[in-house]
Amino acid sequence: QVQLVESGGGLVQPGGSLRLSCVASGNDFSFNFMGWYRQAPGKQRELVADVSNGGSTTYADSVKGRFAVSRDNAKNTVYLQMNNLKPEDTAVYYCKITHYTPAKILEVWGQGTLVTVSL
Repeated sequence: QVQLVESGGGLVQPGGSLRLSCVASGNDFSFNFMGWYRQAPGKQRELVADVSNGGSTTYADSVKGRFAVSRDNAKNTVYLQMNNLKPEDTAVYYCKITHYTPAKILEVWGQGTLVTVSL
């Protein structure tokens, strides 16, 4: 059973940086996609960024140029480097993996890590 554990959230001032990490366990293959979503209070969960097994990346328009997603398949880990953070980046950040098999689509979420951007 695949499990994801996130770390790296916390309180940061506007303009600051944080790096989130998400470690996967329970798999012996590389996932098609690893990525990050976030959910702010009163809002729907949204895609922040993801990265394919081939290294292709996708970003939400609101974070382009400020955030960078990367993965290390040897460590079963996906990272989110967040720079120039803004108060509107405050949210719970969730790691997600997606993997396609002939039988099904495997989707697993982490438990979430809170990022608060405030003075």
